[in-house]
Amino acid sequence: MESQPVSDAAKASRCILETRGLTKDFKGFTAVKDINLKVNEGTIHALIGPNGAGKTTFFNLLTKFLTPSAGTIHFDGHDITHRRPADIAQRGVIRSFQISAVFPHLSARENVRIALQRQLGVSYQFWRPIKMLDQLNDKADALLQEVGLKEFAETKAVELAYGRKRALEIATTIALEPKLMLLDEPTQGMSAEDVGTVTDLIGRVVKGRTIVMVEHNLNVVSSLADRITVLNRGEIVAEGDYEAVSTNPQVMEAYMGTAHAD
Repeated sequence: MESQPVSDAAKASRCILETRGLTKDFKGFTAVKDINLKVNEGTIHALIGPNGAGKTTFFNLLTKFLTPSAGTIHFDGHDITHRRPADIAQRGVIRSFQISAVFPHLSARENVRIALQRQLGVSYQFWRPIKMLDQLNDKADALLQEVGLKEFAETKAVELAYGRKRALEIATTIALEPKLMLLDEPTQGMSAEDVGTVTDLIGRVVKGRTIVMVEHNLNVVSSLADRITVLNRGEIVAEGDYEAVSTNPQVMEAYMGTAHAD
């Protein structure tokens, strides 16, 4: 019997990432404590909290740059707690860092082509003849068009404005065909205009994709996130949609006041 495609509604109800009792200690200091988190497929799940809340540590645990002191991580039905960072990436968990992670002296198109090399089975083999990569130009240009950078295809990444560099990074991340995108402060250091542009871009190009996002800007979170988890001192203090968490007394005390003071 031929299998039927999974509907968007079914995807949204399927848990693709789950942490159980996830904990990280650093010589007596507990940065992340007993985190039980579920992320449903096809949703944007935001992680917020004041400085030192444990957000980046949690991200580093997910991508195995840190080893948990206790607890487990399950992705797409598999226990990945003790997998290496490269194995996590191969399973489709791709992280975008706070600092733009593109090759500054390559063009926008060349940056996207490098990410697309996985489709040729020659990923990151820079000594291959450049003509081999020409077959990726159309796909690279389509991705650049999607993020509004088609006219900058020949421009070196170092010459792009900051907001456009982040757009390029999103294009290269999408090119890797992630099952889960981890966006680490995607609007960090941006002007108000760039924040709006990148927020619109994320909402448009990642629709239907699964994203866990650390973000300090509450306007961005409120406009993008389907679900929000609030951390404080390494623990979850609230979870729900924006309306629910923004009126939670613990959140207002721990986070919202400092955010509005920025």
